[in-house]
Amino acid sequence: RKVISVCGDGGFMMNSQEMETAVRLNLNLVVIILNDNAYGMIKWKQEGMGFDKFGLDYNNPDFVKYAESYGAAGYRPTSCEDFSRILERTLTSPGVHLIDLAVDYSLNHSILNEGLKDKICIL
Repeated sequence: RKVISVCGDGGFMMNSQEMETAVRLNLNLVVIILNDNAYGMIKWKQEGMGFDKFGLDYNNPDFVKYAESYGAAGYRPTSCEDFSRILERTLTSPGVHLIDLAVDYSLNHSILNEGLKDKICIL
């Protein structure tokens, strides 16, 4: 069966060596990295609490090449349509796949605090 992992780039880097394990064990895995080149969720929460953001931005390796170095397939979508196409392909193909998906966590406030709140009130 296919397993999907969704994680941030910071969280992925803390355990990224598990790609080797997944490839070695011939697992059927899709890893979707929400990549903002930062500890985005921590930054967003700190800003919301009035704290200074410090030490939360960083540079990532090329995740596509990283996946390929372990023998997995790597993808970097350039549009929503491209992401949908890549996701469909990875879900129907065996093996280990990594999707490096660029995200903008600055939209969290409007999505989580305003949009979600409005939807909950409707329910």
